[in-house]
Amino acid sequence: MSAKADMLHYETQAQKEGLRFILGVDEAGRGPLAGPVVAAAVCLKDHHFKNAINDSKQMTPQAREEAFHEIFDKAYVGIGIISEAAIDIINILNASHMAMEMAVEKLIRSMPPEIISHKTFGRQVMLLVDGNIFRTQLLYQYKTVVEGDCKSLSIACASIIAKVYRDRILNAYDKIFPQYGFARHKGYPTEDHRLAIKKYGASMIHRRSFQGVL
Repeated sequence: MSAKADMLHYETQAQKEGLRFILGVDEAGRGPLAGPVVAAAVCLKDHHFKNAINDSKQMTPQAREEAFHEIFDKAYVGIGIISEAAIDIINILNASHMAMEMAVEKLIRSMPPEIISHKTFGRQVMLLVDGNIFRTQLLYQYKTVVEGDCKSLSIACASIIAKVYRDRILNAYDKIFPQYGFARHKGYPTEDHRLAIKKYGASMIHRRSFQGVL
């Protein structure tokens, strides 16, 4: 079996079960000390890519950017963002799941009305969610896939969209709070970031519920 066929295993299995709309879902930003968590949902219209598609963490920033644009050309995409303030209130796991729900809902709304208005649409949707747990109020079928960004093309695409989108947010914050180095570490708990927090205190985008921020 080719590497590409491996990456389409879960999509093919779902299609054999009569599910037409396969949505890969992933998030970026569960571990950082600052910034939002961003989730993406991707429903591919075309499985053929010029750019290499992989787990976003294994790709260079330039490769992710190039793939990001191609994915938007070949898929329905939804993005969900939950702020650091909300993360402090509901915790990062709940915030991640809420961002994923938001991404799915936005993707569905972006699809043609004649598709989503069909009475059987809801029964033809399958969410492939990266990770081992997903709590949701959505009524669609879903399957969790551990290390799904390495095993499913749809999830890998979602991981790229979420990562690139979140990185852009942190790059923008870097211009507002240059003393923290957000453009370098994207809010993750590097030694430089921890030292900056000790020197300057927490900024308005730091997650105050996370150890090491206060």
